[in-house]
Amino acid sequence: MTVPFRFEVLATAGKARAGVFHTPHGPIPTPVFAPVGTRASVRALTPRQVREAGATLVLANTYHLYLRPGAERIARLGGLHAFMAWPHPILTDSGGFQVFSLSDLRHIDDDGVTFRSHLDGSLHRFTPEVSIRVQELLGADIIMAFDECPEPYDRAYNERALERTHRWAERSLKAHTRADQALFGIVQGGVFPDLRERSARFIASLGFPGHAIGGLSVGETKAEMYAMVDLVTDILPADKPRYLMGVGTPEDLVEGVRRGVDIFDCVLPTRLARHGTAMLSTGERLNVRNARFADDAQPLEPGCTCYTCRHFSRAYVRHLVVSKEMLAATLLSIHNIHALTRLAHDMRRAIVEGRFAAWLEAWEARGEKPRAAR
Repeated sequence: MTVPFRFEVLATAGKARAGVFHTPHGPIPTPVFAPVGTRASVRALTPRQVREAGATLVLANTYHLYLRPGAERIARLGGLHAFMAWPHPILTDSGGFQVFSLSDLRHIDDDGVTFRSHLDGSLHRFTPEVSIRVQELLGADIIMAFDECPEPYDRAYNERALERTHRWAERSLKAHTRADQALFGIVQGGVFPDLRERSARFIASLGFPGHAIGGLSVGETKAEMYAMVDLVTDILPADKPRYLMGVGTPEDLVEGVRRGVDIFDCVLPTRLARHGTAMLSTGERLNVRNARFADDAQPLEPGCTCYTCRHFSRAYVRHLVVSKEMLAATLLSIHNIHALTRLAHDMRRAIVEGRFAAWLEAWEARGEKPRAAR
């Protein structure tokens, strides 16, 4: 019988690695950036546009799809791949982050979480078993264990959440029934090295086919985030993919890859696009509303090969933004996603060709760090 999931590490450079994660809906070359299609749609883009922007993997949100249109309805309509006309790999989160972010609308206990819908106030309950059932109905290639994502600096709360996350990981594994879905375990622990180490060792011991690093990029400093990633990737198995959840600036992709991360996702590129901001692969952001772009005939990023940069000028995109034309979000989203997928591709190629150290040196020498929008 063919194994539906297999991870190959093709080349390494220190902790950085280039690989391929094989799934039932096609291979995912790594490192990879996944655009977020929260409600089974990457905002402002068609699936073809997402693919042409360089995406090989997209993320959809379990919490939102559970509430509307409902996992059972999506299953009846052929699952997420058919429903959203995306025949390539899909990842769904567990819904935990959204549930826990509801604050006053939810109550946590050791068995699960009771919460009220942000849509209509109706009462619902998520447990590890419910989260896995919903994700199995949705049918993504990669699904997540139900976990608790705590505030990063409260040690007492992180200790309690860690125990819940570990018990819920075991229950998620037990509830998982579909061999055509890879269930990833999630490492938590806030900014506390001993908790992160304990969590990474425990989650790694359970035999998941891949592992996620959660609870970062939620308010801690960059230095703290990178330190936790460094620690965790030293512990997680080298023969399985590592996914840093919710992280998506160019700097974070580079720092994550050099520390051994394979998969990234973030809403940032499409969110910035809807607010008139272009992300450059260098880390710089352009506030396209700025009047200085009104007569600028350059593409958003010189040398970029995305559809937007090949056909339109900064002046035209600015005109769309200030005119509040819907096309502005589309063109900026295409470019922003392409900037991140191209960055991941460039790092992968540099690792494979044995020149990642030189690539990093050149990237840093150009001062390619995120800067304030101009």
